[in-house]
Amino acid sequence: MNEFSGGQKGRRNASAGKTEPDTQIGSQLKALYQAVENEPVPQHFVDLLRRLDEAERERSRD
Repeated sequence: MNEFSGGQKGRRNASAGKTEPDTQIGSQLKALYQAVENEPVPQHFVDLLRRLDEAERERSRD
């Protein structure tokens, strides 16, 4: 990985070995993923999973 002299772009986060933009992007992505994890599952997906489970049970009976 290239290191630039001076400026924010080349400054390294010594603890992680990553550049600051990488660390910032990682933090933002983590926050976004956590927000998505906390969203409820849409009802049509729940219905689809239920129908798939029922179809799988029917198929295993045959």
